This record gives sequence, structure tokens and C-alpha cells, in this order.
Amino acid sequence: MGVPNAVLGLDEVDQRMLDALARNARISLKELAEAAGLSSPSAAERLRRLEERGIISAFTVDIAPEAIGYPLQAIVRIRPLPGQLHVVERIIQETPEFIECDKVTGDDCFIGRLVVRSMGELDGILDKIVERAETNTSMIKATPVKRRLPPLSR
Repeated sequence: MGVPNAVLGLDEVDQRMLDALARNARISLKELAEAAGLSSPSAAERLRRLEERGIISAFTVDIAPEAIGYPLQAIVRIRPLPGQLHVVERIIQETPEFIECDKVTGDDCFIGRLVVRSMGELDGILDKIVERAETNTSMIKATPVKRRLPPLSR
């Protein structure tokens, strides 16, 4: 069981604001205030406090990779060879097709998500890593759960 929102200092108004922002990060301050049941100045102040406390770390845009020429996505499990961990991590960081990567426990050290234009492009990216790590690649067929916020109320 997680930490209750009251302990985190999130009240129902904060939760309504976060829910509204999760649905549309470009919502106007006026609309955000209405969703939270506040005046615009009060909503702005709460928003500022949520940012200062690190609860909101960024406002972002969600771009469909296939709409900009990346029809294929893959999940790659990466197990660096002895002594190659930092080199592999740098390669991942410097490869823009890695749109997400986590350093994990278990048999693999990294689990990354790539976007590519073709299988040939995927092979070229993996070729840069294969000398320094073992990889296991799975092509993504669909994403039934997109990245989302953790539950805000319990």
C-alpha cells in the first residue's frame, strides 16, 4: 500500500488539478481553475507550489512516432559484457532513437524503448551495442496502456 495523499500534502483540489493536467497539459489557467473549483490566481499559486515541491516536473507534448516517420517500436533488453556498463549506457544516451530507457535489476541492466523507420535501421542501432552487450529485442505490436499517472487517490 502506498503513502496516502494526505501525507504527501495532496488534497482533493490538487488531485483535480493533476487530473486535468494529465488529460491536457496545455489547458489554459482559466480552464484549470474551473476544473479545480478555484480562481485563476489561486490555481496559479497551487500550480507553482506543485512545481516547487517536485510533484509536477514538466509539461510535455505526446507525439505519435508513426506520424513523424517512425512506424516501428521495439523493446530492447540489454546486458552489458563485463566492464562495459558505462560504455553501453553512454551509447544508449547518445542514440536518439532510444526514446526511453530504464536501468533495472535482474538479468539485464537496461530495458530500452526504440523508435525506428525500418528493421535495417534497428539492426544498425543494435550493431553499435552488440560488441559490448547481449541484447534481446521484442517488436511492439500495440500499446494497450500508454504511459500514465500513478493513481492519485486511494
